[in-house]
Amino acid sequence: MFEGVYTAIVTPFNRDGSVDYGCLKALVARQAEAGVDGIVPVGTTGESPTLTCAEHSRVIDCVIEACGGGGCGGCGGCSCGRMKVIAGTGANSTAEAIELTTRAKEAGADGTLQVTPYYNKPSQEGLYRHFSTVADLGLPVVLYNVPGRTSREISIETIARLAAHPSVVAVKEAGGSVERVSQILDACEIAVLSGDDALTLPMMAVGACGVISVASNVVPKVMADMVHAVLAGRWDEARGMHRLYYRLFTSLFLDTNPVPVKTALAMLGLCEPVLRLPLCEMDEKLAAQLRKTLEGTGIL
Repeated sequence: MFEGVYTAIVTPFNRDGSVDYGCLKALVARQAEAGVDGIVPVGTTGESPTLTCAEHSRVIDCVIEACGGGGCGGCGGCSCGRMKVIAGTGANSTAEAIELTTRAKEAGADGTLQVTPYYNKPSQEGLYRHFSTVADLGLPVVLYNVPGRTSREISIETIARLAAHPSVVAVKEAGGSVERVSQILDACEIAVLSGDDALTLPMMAVGACGVISVASNVVPKVMADMVHAVLAGRWDEARGMHRLYYRLFTSLFLDTNPVPVKTALAMLGLCEPVLRLPLCEMDEKLAAQLRKTLEGTGIL
């Protein structure tokens, strides 16, 4: 159901810290022009922990409308061609995840990205019940395994149990392990999407079908072309692109995501370099290193 490149879109802010919905629409339009397959609004890259519930839903509404469907929630009409929308509606509270997911489903999202509940560190049985309860809403679920952020890994056994649910269709693997892709596909039938740009090519080599990408905020056509080349069997072409942009993939994590990617977008004049606390601007030395990477790869 989900394959290709899905951009974990940033949430742009105005100088006063409010959400810049006009800029958001422009960023989505840029993604459509580049040929990406879909957008993931209000994930970690979209600074979901700092958005109010009202902002959270309005950002999703705006992106759905910008992708050619659903209702806009007051940010204005726009249509940039039909891309799928996997709404970030996870939470460490199952009740909150249900509320956000229900809103996204009503707005017309194609799926939901469900992060592992963070801080409260549930057991594997707790994870199973949490994700199953959200999946019961009927919106296709992409599980999000990111233990570095949540302190809890979704075990292979739990993924296999969840894969039996008709609404659990994919897993975003962001644990830094290519072997996990093989382990998942050996245990069950489920789509695997890379959650790490630098590992997209190796993960696809063992069976992943795409990526939920941070780098595609900056180079959407590069990521679309690389992943689509793999899906078409043009491995030499994809390897060449991976090698050319590998330094960018790693530089976008010189600081906590999304600090570097927002900094890069600001350098390109695509959004303001504004983040919400507790995130703040990038260290000057790291920003200089990021700029050097952008210049070295011909992006800037």
